[in-house]
Amino acid sequence: MESTSLRIYGGVAGADRTAERRAQLIEAGLELLGAAEGEPNLSVRGVCRQSGLATRYFYESFTDRDALVAAVYDHVVQGLAAATLAAVEAAPHDARQKVRAGLGRLVRYVAEDPRRGRLLFSPALGGSVLAARRAESTRLFVRLLGLQAREFYGIDDSARLAVVSELLVGGLAQVLTAWLSGALSLSEEEVVEQCTEVFVGVASR
Repeated sequence: MESTSLRIYGGVAGADRTAERRAQLIEAGLELLGAAEGEPNLSVRGVCRQSGLATRYFYESFTDRDALVAAVYDHVVQGLAAATLAAVEAAPHDARQKVRAGLGRLVRYVAEDPRRGRLLFSPALGGSVLAARRAESTRLFVRLLGLQAREFYGIDDSARLAVVSELLVGGLAQVLTAWLSGALSLSEEEVVEQCTEVFVGVASR
């Protein structure tokens, strides 16, 4: 009975409480990373203060600050990939509609929460952890784009597809960086439409 009471408190299992605390810390990390002052002010103490959790709970889920930064970034990227793929899969089997659905959801995901856009694209946020994670996420989206193209068009992998995937993913990232910073004066709808035209135009060739 005693061991059971240690595992379950208030009707919530210990593993679930740990997961909830981890989610609180990730949300706090996103709030601090996405703030105007940016990454330099992110600290274990600051994250614990933002989340309302004691320091011991930070180390329950993360070894250090860098581990939290990586987890926050991965959380945002996983959400972005899942939302974009779901939109593409739900769209009719038409190249333009699938491209527009995927790009529309991707841009909306970034625009609806400015913290996500800052984390993914802001040059003001640097450091080795984010640099490595951004490189990894680029590779992820290049693979996903190549996979979608092969499945939709029924084509094999090739050097041309690899180059096109790199260009489109890299180009889209630059467009979003410029748009979110205000350097590109377009509405959200215009960004989606212009990028859709480019993606479909390249695919048609």
